[in-house]
Amino acid sequence: MTFSVQIFGTKKSADTRKAQRFFAERRIPVHFVDLAERAASLGELRRFAQKFGVRALIDGDARRYRELGLGTAVLSDERWLETLIAEPLVLRMPLVRHGNQLTIGLSEAEWREWTTS
Repeated sequence: MTFSVQIFGTKKSADTRKAQRFFAERRIPVHFVDLAERAASLGELRRFAQKFGVRALIDGDARRYRELGLGTAVLSDERWLETLIAEPLVLRMPLVRHGNQLTIGLSEAEWREWTTS
């Protein structure tokens, strides 16, 4: 089996670009999903939510989060997932997946473990 990763993010996200560069420097194939062009599927977001919780997926510092006034929103986990699909710029980026291993945000130490084991 060849080692590859899937990165969900946007081209404008500095952390997403850092993740792409991290894996490119190690010549690891990356399947990049640009959330500005194509939303993550509900199933994919659920996978991250099951491991980290829905709140971990939400970027409370994102401009889009503030524009939508989500700071005071009280939503169920399911409603948050629907919101994250409709508004991907509210997601913490990048979401990185290697098999069953998942990370949210910049996680170079964890990615290094993946590439050395």
